Amino acid sequence: MPSLTQLRELQAIAQAGLTYTRDPYDRERYERLLVLTAELLAGETGQAANEVHEHLRAERGYLTPKVDVRAVVLNARGEVLLTRERVDGRWSLPGGWADPGDSPREVAVREVREETGRQVRATRLLALLDKDKHPHPPDLWAVYKAFVACELVEDRAHPGNTETLESGWFSPEALPPLSLGRNLPEQVRRMVELSQRPELGVDVD
Repeated sequence: MPSLTQLRELQAIAQAGLTYTRDPYDRERYERLLVLTAELLAGETGQAANEVHEHLRAERGYLTPKVDVRAVVLNARGEVLLTRERVDGRWSLPGGWADPGDSPREVAVREVREETGRQVRATRLLALLDKDKHPHPPDLWAVYKAFVACELVEDRAHPGNTETLESGWFSPEALPPLSLGRNLPEQVRRMVELSQRPELGVDVD
């Protein structure tokens, strides 16, 4: 069975071919390669093959990693802000996909506001990690994870939104069950440490 890295390479070849080829026969071959890649990726990630194929077909241009921005917010007691995800009932640092036109700072501030109701100020980058280099569950996409330190401006929470159920403050040593596709316990604890100790610099894979 090919590895996830090999399957993403096949996806990149098929996607680049569909983007740049002008030959109709080559297009058919790249389309078929994309279908086969989707079937193999479905087996690797546990998703339905037709859904994976639709996701892959929606991608255009040269394939690059997606960017997931996570906000790291601490209170005066050194507790970290987490949100409980509606999709799996588990907890994560506030965050989500970066949108074109928004800087990492803007994404972090917006995600905290939308997911928890709190107002924060983004201050500095804590880490830029390659998701594949950490023991997350298999993912369809190659992902870079950017962790951004944020200062709490206003601690006024709302009950949740369409994506999150609630939010709360947790000790790094007593974390709730985490949404492991989004963040790992050791990552959350490391981000708290980096927030508290600027002299450690930025973690980069």
